[in-house]
Formats: sequence, structure tokens, C-alpha cells
Amino acid sequence: MSDYYFRTRQMTVGYDGVPLIKDIAIDIEKGEIVTLIGPNGSGKSTILKSITRQLKLLGGRVFIASEELQRLSYKDLSTRMAVVLTERMKPELMTCRDIVATGRYPYTGRLGILSREDEEKVEAAMTAVHALELRNRDFNAISDGQRQRVLLARAICQEPEIIILDEPTSFLDIRHKLQLLSILRDMAKRRGITVIMSLHEIDLAQKISDRIICVKGDHIARSGAPEAVFDEAAIRELYGIDQGYFDPVFGSIELSRPEGEPKALVLSACGTGIPVFRRLQKQGVPFAAAILYENDVDYRLARLLAVETVTEKPFMPIGDAAFERALALMDRCERIIDAGVAIGETNRRMKALIEAARRKDGYERG
Repeated sequence: MSDYYFRTRQMTVGYDGVPLIKDIAIDIEKGEIVTLIGPNGSGKSTILKSITRQLKLLGGRVFIASEELQRLSYKDLSTRMAVVLTERMKPELMTCRDIVATGRYPYTGRLGILSREDEEKVEAAMTAVHALELRNRDFNAISDGQRQRVLLARAICQEPEIIILDEPTSFLDIRHKLQLLSILRDMAKRRGITVIMSLHEIDLAQKISDRIICVKGDHIARSGAPEAVFDEAAIRELYGIDQGYFDPVFGSIELSRPEGEPKALVLSACGTGIPVFRRLQKQGVPFAAAILYENDVDYRLARLLAVETVTEKPFMPIGDAAFERALALMDRCERIIDAGVAIGETNRRMKALIEAARRKDGYERG
């Protein structure tokens, strides 16, 4: 047997007997965080519902440790796997504490009476997701983001070995997105709980996941560690991006650059140009950037937003070719924006470039 804790073999998923994605092979180690990404309707939720037995498998097998998922009783499955899906619950006359307490039902008798230990676990789970103040509130009277935290508390209360989440951050503001993902990371790394989820926020998926699975309609496009999966071409192809860019280094999504002849030249370094680049983009002004080292943070954005970028190799003195090209751009542009450049040994020619810019009519400080 493989050492992988969760495995699928030739898994086929779909609806009403019609296959959507075939031959899905997933290998997950205990305590890993695995995230499914892909466009809407690509099959992420279908995969999650199939491995939680909410949809019948159309083919293949799923294993938790050495046991086949389909052969586990629902009671056994409920003590090993917790599920938080996107469907909105509408329970009648239940407080948030009541909802969380249902996570203990696999461990109670037929009457569902909670012991003191169960009660303590309910309270601890609500505390873990910062939802204790909601315990006496009507579940139907709280916000979507609060509901998501309560449902996560219910899953934690269940003490699972695996937790499955479908778009858990969808209704959360940035503070609660980060809190929730921090909780999931703690569950995985400190408690050894395996986390399988789908996310729309690919920047967050890149930062929290041990493994990424790219789902594209009728097949798994690629899978692996985030650093192997997240490159510009792969994300562009996965989502069919034809407007804008994804930068895998910073996990940022950028709108398209203004096109046309550059009307402004930005002189910058070490991040000083970034706010200027964004301002010009919002104004629809095509611009050029100079002279940027290829390991400079400004270069990462300029290569996406500037119509022309004058570069130099890292740690090398500015050469004649780059210097002359920057001077030529000054003559072509209506504006020259000095965003601020710290002058050192290798880039000392920037001082001469800035002095030349100051003699131009279009010079301005950024």
C-alpha cells in the first residue's frame, strides 16, 4: 500500500450517469493542504461532492488510509471526514451553538445528548474561529461570513481526520479570510488534519497550499506544488485570460496595460515606481519605464504595465545601450516622471539620466 493518506484511483465524476472528468488520480499525505483551482463550472465542486459521497462515483475508487471510502458506514465516515460546502443551510429555530453542536452527534447516543466533554469541545471550536460571541444568535439572522465561521466551527467540533471545504472564503472580508486560512493551516500542521478545498482566490491558494490541482472542465490540467503550478502561461491557459495578467512571484492580478506610443517615461527603482505605474494605468496613459534592474520589484510590475521597459542585468553597471535607449525615450515622451532613485555604485549613471531629465520641459517629480 502507498504511504499516501488520501488517494483516488481512476476516479470518474459527473451527474446523472454522465461523466464530467475521468481518471482523476490524487495522492495526498496526512496533514497536507490541497487546493482545487479553476474557472467557474470546471468541476471543482463536483469532485468535492464525489469524494464526500454526496454524488455517486461514476468510476474508480477513493481511499482513506487503507480503507475504501465507499465501504465505510456513514457513521464511520462522519467521524473521519467533515464537510463545509457552499449550499446555504436554513435550519429553523437553531442558535449558532446548536449548529456547532451537531458536529458532536457522531459521538453521542441516539438521543444526541451532549456530555460535558462534548459541550467543552463545542465551546473550544467556536473560540477557535472567533465565533463565541455568536453562540446565542439565531443562525438565520447572522451574516454570510459569520455563517461560514460557524460552519467551520462545526467541522472542527467533529474532530475529523479530513476536512473538505468548497469555497470557504467566498463570503468573508479580508480579515476573516486570513483568520480562516490561518485556522486551516494550524489544523493541518499542528493537528495533522488533511485539508482539501476549492478556492477562487488563486493568490491565497498559492500561499497556503502544499499542493494545487488545476481543474479545467473535462480534465485535470496539471497538479503539483504551487511553485511548479503557478506560472503565467499556465494560469492564463487555465482561466482563458485574455485581458490582464497574473504575476506568480507576488500572486497579484493586474489589469491590461494602456496601449499606444508611450506618453510618459518613469524613472524609478526599488518600488518607487509602483504607485506611479498604477496611477498612469488608471488614467489610461501609455508609459515607459527606465532603467530597471531585472531583479528590481519595479521591474516585476513594469514588464506587465509599461509599453516599453529599459532594463539592465542585476548587479551590473548601466551600459551604453540601456542609457542611450532611455535618453531616446525622453525625447519621445511628453512627460518624464522622476519617482525617486537611490544612487549607488552600479547604477550611478542614473544620476546623469536624471540630470538630463531635469533639463526637459516635461520633467516632474512623481
